[in-house]
Amino acid sequence: MRDLGIRITVIAFLLFGLLPGWQAADLTAKPVQDEKLARQMAAAVNTFLKTLDDTQRKEAQLDYQDPARFDWNFTPRARKGLSLKQMNAAQRKAAMSLIRVVLSQEGYSKAEQIIDLENVLRVVETRPANDTYRDPENYAFLVFGTPGSDPWGWRVEGHHLSLHFSSIKNQITYTPSFMGSNPGKVLADVPQKGKVILKDEQEIAFRLLHSLTEAQQKKADLGGKAPNEIFTSNSRKAVLDKMEGVAMEELNGEQKALFKNLIMAYLLRYHITLKNQQWAQLEKAGLEKIHFAWMGDHEPVIGQGHGHYYRIHGPTFLIEFDNTQNGGNHIHSVVRDLTNDFGEDMLRAHYESQHR
Repeated sequence: MRDLGIRITVIAFLLFGLLPGWQAADLTAKPVQDEKLARQMAAAVNTFLKTLDDTQRKEAQLDYQDPARFDWNFTPRARKGLSLKQMNAAQRKAAMSLIRVVLSQEGYSKAEQIIDLENVLRVVETRPANDTYRDPENYAFLVFGTPGSDPWGWRVEGHHLSLHFSSIKNQITYTPSFMGSNPGKVLADVPQKGKVILKDEQEIAFRLLHSLTEAQQKKADLGGKAPNEIFTSNSRKAVLDKMEGVAMEELNGEQKALFKNLIMAYLLRYHITLKNQQWAQLEKAGLEKIHFAWMGDHEPVIGQGHGHYYRIHGPTFLIEFDNTQNGGNHIHSVVRDLTNDFGEDMLRAHYESQHR
């Protein structure tokens, strides 16, 4: 009887979309202007700014129109903003709270683990403990404009993490949004051994690829080795010549479900409001028009293969995933809005309405 009860519970969870990876209950969400989330984000940023002295605040805050807002990267380098290294314990806690407000618990955990991989790289690359190249404290926070006054935004950025948020009329944008992982799977004999931070983003993609018929795979596969880097890199505006691969409208029901779950693997990183807004926008632009394209190895080969690359490309939306460096054990992934990165489309509409 106990086994029967468990089976009934599992079936109920499946039917109502409550098991991990099955998000059917959220797929009909409609866009909303969530004033509550905008207020929470502004309050968190203001709380952070109040912990800073005058010198720190000058480092941490720029005008919204400052060109630095578009100067983003995901490599180790010197960055504008106030780094964790420059903060005391209370300031670090307030800074990390900014990330917690706009990401889901899963997304926040990924961000923390990406930062912690700098400690793994110090060991793998035999660097000293005080090394400043692989440095978990070299993540900088930068505020643009005045929180709560249109428009304004903020970002956090460091090696393999670049998150950008803008708020205009209580609507929040979150792209470009980059998460990477080096190593993709921790193989070294360290406390983090076996960790795979971007697991769903990779495994669901392989399941989708292997579910395709021979004809569908031929259309999805763009041929050749996977590129050494995502095509759009750290460009201010994401542009690809055309949509390539197999479209969602060409897939059967099971394949479509996998494709939607793969997209959700990215959207589930964010606060539920941002996730639902993005899904509603994808529905409005046409889910059936979204394409899945692949390059490189068709099996995951860690540390000794050529690696693999895929992208999810729709009329307004682009995801790129690349795992080619270090023999296929170094991941870059990015989410871009082809019309509204950095909130630019929303900002243009805001200024036009003011002019009228």
